[in-house]
Amino acid sequence: MSLDDFIVRAFVAGVGVAMVAGPLGCFIVWRRMAYFGDTMAHSALLGIALGFLLAIDLTVGVIAVTVSIAGLLVLLQQRRPWLAADTLLGILSHASLSVGLVAIGLMSWLRVDLLGYLFGDVLAVTPSDIVVIYIGGLVALALLAIIWRPLLAATVHEDLARAEGVPAGTVRFAFMVLIAVVIALAMKVVGILLITSLLIIPAAAARRYAGTPEAMAALAAVVGCAAVGLGLFASLRLDTPSGPSIVMAAASLFAVSLLPLSRLHELLAGNKAGSR
Repeated sequence: MSLDDFIVRAFVAGVGVAMVAGPLGCFIVWRRMAYFGDTMAHSALLGIALGFLLAIDLTVGVIAVTVSIAGLLVLLQQRRPWLAADTLLGILSHASLSVGLVAIGLMSWLRVDLLGYLFGDVLAVTPSDIVVIYIGGLVALALLAIIWRPLLAATVHEDLARAEGVPAGTVRFAFMVLIAVVIALAMKVVGILLITSLLIIPAAAARRYAGTPEAMAALAAVVGCAAVGLGLFASLRLDTPSGPSIVMAAASLFAVSLLPLSRLHELLAGNKAGSR
């Protein structure tokens, strides 16, 4: 099997994740849930440990644990209102990550590529992984399309959305499940420690240039796909880890989005003139 086969599979898998992560990341940015995304990602390691322990599919284990952590967060916020949300997120995030690391360390009969799960190894994706990514991604996008309007209404003004009959609690829980699915799909691409960046950075880069929520979601997906392509190219040429390279490419695109529009036009015009 040639190196080109690995790169093509990696690119196809990365694009599949980016197409889902971009639109979902827009809601994370709008709802200011970046720390929540980190908590869900960190708890994924505990899901991996659970999958190995129970001999079940790791994706199922990750989704089960991340959804449970989300439910526990809601319960603790109701029972312990004197604790701020970011405090609870910090506790759950680091506790679940530590428990996952300890649990995997205690499984002496297993040989686990821990770095691969933490930082991703997109070059190791298989055709079956790609099938899972695209089937899971299509299901996630379909569910997001179904809850798009009520979720957007609850994001803009939750109390007003409730008054208009929007089941805000149910919609928010469905959104949490979608985040869990994306985290499970993205484990091999950028790893559980970096998946939040693929959710947030493309959405943040697209925010400035989008006039509508739908346009921002589409542009975030495009930025994410571009980051995957640029990151894999840099990884191949510079012999750097693929997951972090994709994140660095996304961060570079975000940095470009911060440039004044006039300066950006000048750069683009200069590039076109130089290519003639």
